Amino acid sequence: MVPTSIQIIRDEHSSLAAMLRSFGMLVERGPGQDPHNFFATLSAMLFYIDEFPERLHHPKESGLLFPPVARRSPDTAELIGRLDRDHDQGESAVRELSHLLQAWELIGESRRLAFEAASRRYLAFYLEHMRLEETVIIPAAMKVLTESDWKELDAAFATNCDPIGGRTPRDPVYDQLYTRIVSMAPAPIGLGKG
Repeated sequence: MVPTSIQIIRDEHSSLAAMLRSFGMLVERGPGQDPHNFFATLSAMLFYIDEFPERLHHPKESGLLFPPVARRSPDTAELIGRLDRDHDQGESAVRELSHLLQAWELIGESRRLAFEAASRRYLAFYLEHMRLEETVIIPAAMKVLTESDWKELDAAFATNCDPIGGRTPRDPVYDQLYTRIVSMAPAPIGLGKG
């Protein structure tokens, strides 16, 4: 049986990967005939990434999941150190992308290429980060963590309220943010026009 915390982590990763891929698709499509909506949608997506994964998901992985896995499975310690550094740098990476997006919107096309290149790097980095957690750390955790560890992790992750993953408890603020993103993003990414 898969512990609740692991299922929550996987669900959140799946939701975040969908958001990141949608972000990439939208960047690739460009502003088209509705630049205001394009920039607003990307900005809302970056805000979501900064608000939910960076402030709720990552701290629980780094603070609760990684330490006992590293102690009981020393062969994972180096990778866990790298993943922790990724978490430490995540917030500043999102802020940099937000700044580059704003520069493109306010200054114009001369800033587009810098944003697009940074977006590609960020998406590749983040998807690889989650892949390593899924393929190395979670399997190691399943082997070495105790029932007591799982109870603590399950209780901590059960408080996450990712609106995309559909887990409870739900936070109406995040629900509204998600609804806004979906309604603004053009098809096939969301339900908006364009």
